[in-house]
Amino acid sequence: MSTLKIYNVSGMTCMGCVGRVKSALENIDAVSSASVNLQDENVTLSLTKPVTKNTLQIAVGKYALSEPAEVAEVADIPLSAPSLTTYKPLLIIVGFIAGVSLLSQYPFDPFSGQVWMRHFMAGFFIVFSFFKLLNISGFAESYSMYDIVAAKWKGWGYIYPFVELLLGILYLTNIQPYWSNVAAIIILGVSTVGVVQSNLQKRKIKCACLGDVFNLPMSTVTIIEDVTMIAMAAVMLF
Repeated sequence: MSTLKIYNVSGMTCMGCVGRVKSALENIDAVSSASVNLQDENVTLSLTKPVTKNTLQIAVGKYALSEPAEVAEVADIPLSAPSLTTYKPLLIIVGFIAGVSLLSQYPFDPFSGQVWMRHFMAGFFIVFSFFKLLNISGFAESYSMYDIVAAKWKGWGYIYPFVELLLGILYLTNIQPYWSNVAAIIILGVSTVGVVQSNLQKRKIKCACLGDVFNLPMSTVTIIEDVTMIAMAAVMLF
């Protein structure tokens, strides 16, 4: 089992600083990898054994390390490699939601793409919030690994499933459609930032889109999922 630890790093001003911090930390035996983020001024360490903050501070020299903002253990169960088989549960659920949203307009005379998108968004948020609520603490833990808000305030991970449920109900009942779409774009947009960062850093972490029920790896599939939902909300908004 490996352990992930995130430390704040101050004093970095350029990519050269990033390289020096990364190299210094990865020269420590206990550190298997170090991912340094200049914009957020932090470093994510993958540790094979415990290491003191003082050891890390000596290694980085003039760059000041603060106490860990987040500590999390990586489960012993390895994440599967991204594939159609891996994402089968997600694909089936999304397919069911799309099909039911389509059938809700039977006999399709007339058929409205806007109504289909609204029903799809309703089904998506309600169903996905259901899976998250099955183990809300497990979801919150996984979500804090990559979401930029939940990483700083873990309470957001406990609130998020209820926000999704509320959005689903608003889309289903068509109450306040303008503000529902605005809220969906903002919430999913912020979530996408963390997903994109994790993919760019090639972090092997669990995707929390279906809560703690399925062992889905974070990948570009998660980005496509979020961006598609944002696009639908934007189309309905404008």
